[in-house]
Amino acid sequence: MQSIPRVGILGTGSYVPEHEVTNEALVERVTDTTPEWISRKTLIEARRFAGPEEATSDLATRAAAAALENAGIAADRVDYLIVSTSTGDSPQPPTASLVQHAIGAHRAACFDINVVCAGFVFGLALANSLVAVRPDAVVLVVAADIYSRILDFGDRRTAILFGDGAGAAVVGAVPAPYGLVDVELVTRGDAHELIHIKAGGSRLPASMETVADGDHFFRMDGRGVRDFVMAGVPPVLEALLKRAGVAAGQVDHFVPHQANGVMIQELVDAAGLTSARTHLVLDRYGNTGSASAAVALDTAARSGALGSGDLVLLAGFGGGMSVGAALLRWYAA
Repeated sequence: MQSIPRVGILGTGSYVPEHEVTNEALVERVTDTTPEWISRKTLIEARRFAGPEEATSDLATRAAAAALENAGIAADRVDYLIVSTSTGDSPQPPTASLVQHAIGAHRAACFDINVVCAGFVFGLALANSLVAVRPDAVVLVVAADIYSRILDFGDRRTAILFGDGAGAAVVGAVPAPYGLVDVELVTRGDAHELIHIKAGGSRLPASMETVADGDHFFRMDGRGVRDFVMAGVPPVLEALLKRAGVAAGQVDHFVPHQANGVMIQELVDAAGLTSARTHLVLDRYGNTGSASAAVALDTAARSGALGSGDLVLLAGFGGGMSVGAALLRWYAA
């Protein structure tokens, strides 16, 4: 009987647009706020916005190419291409198909997933399953979002938080004891109204009225989301670590969804992860949706912070409401 392979990350990549929007520049568009207020409430100092010629697939393509180069793997070696996004280029075709064409991954089966800001971790879990079934498979997981196109800049609660970006990971078989140790995925559909876009789907198709009413903008109950995260995420992390036989104090690196810097600090304390190094990039990139944990992971990996054999804990949480956590022993080839 064939043994189940260890599955790990072979390479990472990321891309953020060139246009930087500082807090000082943002307050020219967002009313009733100041740069100091934004920094104090979120720890965000700047974010990147896509240019008018850039779509989500363009960002995803740049991150995917960077990850493949980092892994030393050609695009035509990719068997599966997963793109996590809630801001795809269009309702159809899947953004993954556009990325496949752009990078030349012509052998890859492609599909999108939409788990909002938890999408990168959910994508890694899917990749883990695909490689476990087919040990020679190479899976490219890309997370990309352009939130600047769906923000209501009259709503300071959301407009100050988000930026645009993409991150990617190449997933495949790795030698023991490296790779993914375990994953934990949870969805609480009863809380789905905390984050939503009202119009543009089959429930409320686009019309002159929905556009006039601003129903295509991103909406979020900030306090409700914070309460969900603080009550729901620590138990998910605890369950994962317990099943893996790992104490919170043994985790070397914590790479969370970059939602809000103040909230992340509170989450670290609540989850007992104060001895881990928490990797944050939100100060310069803001919340890049499903890309945020992927961008933070790539930044940490390329800085040399992640040593071979280090225990890395990833956490994503977002609309739906969903939470994804993955524990891996870092593989540095």
